[in-house]
Amino acid sequence: MKENIWRKDFPILDQEIYGKPLVYLDNAATSQMPVQVMERLAEHYKTEHANIHRGIHYLSEKSTEAVEQARKTIKGFVKASEAEEIIFTQGTTDSIHLVAAGIAEELLREAAGAMEDNAGLAGAVSRAGIVTTQMEHHSNYVPWQQVCRQTGAQFFVCPAPDGELDLDALEEILKNNRIRLVACAHVSNLTGTVNPLDQIIPLAHRYGAEVLVDGAQGILHQPVNVQELDCEYYCFSGHKMTGPTGIGVLYGKRACLEKLPPVRFGGGMVDIVTEQKTTWGPVPHRFEAGTPNIAGIIGLGAAVEYLLEHDIEAMHAWEDDLMAYALEKIGALPYVRILGHPKKRAGAIAFAVDGAHPYDIASMIDKAGVAVRSGNHCAQPMLQALGESAAVRVSPAFYNTKEEVDTLCEVLEKVITMLRRFQS
Repeated sequence: MKENIWRKDFPILDQEIYGKPLVYLDNAATSQMPVQVMERLAEHYKTEHANIHRGIHYLSEKSTEAVEQARKTIKGFVKASEAEEIIFTQGTTDSIHLVAAGIAEELLREAAGAMEDNAGLAGAVSRAGIVTTQMEHHSNYVPWQQVCRQTGAQFFVCPAPDGELDLDALEEILKNNRIRLVACAHVSNLTGTVNPLDQIIPLAHRYGAEVLVDGAQGILHQPVNVQELDCEYYCFSGHKMTGPTGIGVLYGKRACLEKLPPVRFGGGMVDIVTEQKTTWGPVPHRFEAGTPNIAGIIGLGAAVEYLLEHDIEAMHAWEDDLMAYALEKIGALPYVRILGHPKKRAGAIAFAVDGAHPYDIASMIDKAGVAVRSGNHCAQPMLQALGESAAVRVSPAFYNTKEEVDTLCEVLEKVITMLRRFQS
C-alpha cells in the first residue's frame, strides 16, 4: 500500500491506547492538528501576543497583521472575491446563528412595517419562509426552526429519503411559498452525502431565495469555491480542518453582509456612539464585537496554509480512495447495514448492526484503540428518515490509512460476533 506522506505531521497519532496503536476515525467530530499549526500557535504566544485593532505599539500591530493575513489566506482558500467577506466566529454553529439572528430581525422589521400599513403581523410574516432539510446537523436545523417560531415565518423541511435530498420536493416548496432562505449542508455529518450544490443553489435563486451552506463537513473533504457555488453564505469551523477549536468562519457575499443587521454589540464593531444612536463600523468588523479568538484565528490561518502547501487536491484523492475502500470493507461485514446510498459520499460512513447497539460497539472497539463515534450525531431528523435512532459513524481523514481501516474491520467483526452472542 502507498505511504501516507502527511501522517508524520500529526504526532497525536503516534501513540498507543490501552496498549494498542491509536486508530483515530472520528474526524467528523474533530480533526487532528499538524505540528506546523502547533508551532505557529506557540510562536504567536511567544513573540506577538497582544490585542488587535486597538493599539499602535509593536506587538499590537504585529498581532493585527497576523490576524488580517489569516483572513486573506482563508479568502484565497474558499475563493472569496475579497477578504472583507470573511468574518471570524466561534465556529460553524456560531456562524449560522449570526445569520439566523440577523434574518430574524429583518423578518420582525418587515412585520412591524406591515402593521404600520395596517396589513397586520400575520399577513406580513406568514408569506415568508425558511427551508432546511432532513439531512441537517441540529446546528443548521434548530436555529431556523426557532427563527420561524419567534417571527411567525413558515418552517419547511426538505425530505431526504435514503440519504439524498428530494430536489423535486424542494422545488415545490420554493414554487408555492415566498422563501427567504434555504439552509443546507454541503456534506451530511451522518452519511457523508455530498449534496449537489450546483443544482440546489441555482434552484433557490430561481425563486428568489438566498442560500446558506453549512460547510462544517465539506471544508476539509471537498474543494470549495464560493464564487462558483454562488451561495450567499458558507459556514465552517477550524477544528474540522486541522485547526484549533473555538474558531470558525462565516463567508458572506459583500452585498448580503452590508444589509444583514449585526446582532452582537460592543467594542470594535461601532463607528460613532452618542446618547441618541450608534452607527456601525464597516464589514467585516461590525460582526466581530469584542476581543476575538486571536490565537484561534492565527492557528486557523496556519491550518489553511498547511492544507494549501501540502497539496489538498492530493489529500482529496487519497480520501476518495480510502472512503471507497472503507465502504466496501465495512459493508461486507455480517449484520452491518450502511445508512444511505448517495451518489457521492465524503468524510463519513454511518452504519447500524443487527442485534448490537451502537454505543456498545463504539465502547468495545475503543478498548482496541479504535476511535469512532456513536449515537444520534446531532442529526435526529435524518436518522428518523432512515428508520434508525442511533448509528456508528466512521470518519476518515487524509492522514488515515487502509491499514487502519483493516484494523477497524477486524476488531468490528469480533465485537459484532461477541455482542450478538451475548444478545442471544
